[in-house]
Amino acid sequence: MVAGRYLRARRGERAVSLIAGFSLAGIALGVGTLIVVLSVMGGFRQELLGRILGLNGHLGVVAAEGTLRDYDEIARRIRALPEVATAVPTLEGQVLLTTDAGASAGGLVRGIAPADLRARAIIADNIRAGSLDAFEGDDAIAIGTVLARRLDVSVGDRVTLVSPEGRVTVFGTVPRLRAYRVAAIFEVGMQDYDGGFVYQPLAAAQVFFRQPGQVSQIEVHLRDPAATYDAADGIRRVLQGRPIVILDWQRANSGFFQIVEVQRNVMFLILTLIILVAAFNIISSLIMLVKDKGRDIAILRTMGAGRAAVMRIFLLCGAAIGGVGTAVGLALGLLFAANIEAIRQALMRATGTTVFDPEIYFLTRIPAVVDPWEVAQVAGLGLALSLVATLFPSWRAARLDPVEALRSE
Repeated sequence: MVAGRYLRARRGERAVSLIAGFSLAGIALGVGTLIVVLSVMGGFRQELLGRILGLNGHLGVVAAEGTLRDYDEIARRIRALPEVATAVPTLEGQVLLTTDAGASAGGLVRGIAPADLRARAIIADNIRAGSLDAFEGDDAIAIGTVLARRLDVSVGDRVTLVSPEGRVTVFGTVPRLRAYRVAAIFEVGMQDYDGGFVYQPLAAAQVFFRQPGQVSQIEVHLRDPAATYDAADGIRRVLQGRPIVILDWQRANSGFFQIVEVQRNVMFLILTLIILVAAFNIISSLIMLVKDKGRDIAILRTMGAGRAAVMRIFLLCGAAIGGVGTAVGLALGLLFAANIEAIRQALMRATGTTVFDPEIYFLTRIPAVVDPWEVAQVAGLGLALSLVATLFPSWRAARLDPVEALRSE
């Protein structure tokens, strides 16, 4: 009761309540911002991981030299392992894509069996035009939405693929090229993939790249992405004696995901300083409150209140500021994280500028994944700093000598 009355401002006591209000606002902003940043960084990592692994697999089995020839047998043995979900033979090659209108762009052709592409959810569930039912034969390709806009083509249009490995003739090296029909246009949400990947039926890719009966690698998708080392040992065991190299996603993308993790940790430390500054404001407001309530403390002491009771009064004052600020920050942070994409779209419409450029951040939308454990950590951090900030002013209030306080009054 006493702590509540001290926090409610009366005439002549507005300064203390004003500082307490700024402290509450600072903690709320710090907690809310920290939740939003951690949610976006976590969502960014999860989205990138899901898209990269959805398209490239958790492991890649390649030949130590050249290409894989008996890939059907190798894929069959790999699929028999309990850790493996799928094993898909693919053939890759760099090409130049051109159209009759003169547009051109570089791309990576990935030859894959039509049934395997239809089973790949990240592609099959994100078809924006056309259908994968038409992805068959020797005259079909599937491209991303960014690449389709760059070339100004749609489903049914023809795109010419030009291979950098030319055909040697008596007149010299002649570029190898062929026109293909766009059967489907997909959008996985990553700028690099939507703007650079071209899928082609495996048999047609083997003909175009002049590698009959060969593939570049076998993409292996695991049931548990963290079990890469166990799965790699199992693959080496079933393919013992074959000259192969196994590439795992953790090593292939280690630098990229380490950068994301470092940025996340640095942002956590920087934004924690906001809460720390607000906690210092709590210290200053409580010191002013103790100074202002010296006579009250002296009267309470003479009426029989112990030092512990006085200390509890001011601890409750600081805890109320920190608790309410943390609660408000949690609500603001969760609300902002849940609607961050809608907020981005509204800002873009209002300002006419590009917020979260896909060419820089790889993704076409801002992802946000709220981790309950991280939210609990942030809430605990806000409450802990608030309580620590109240200890010194509360201790000073408890140590106040009632005789000296009344004499000075």
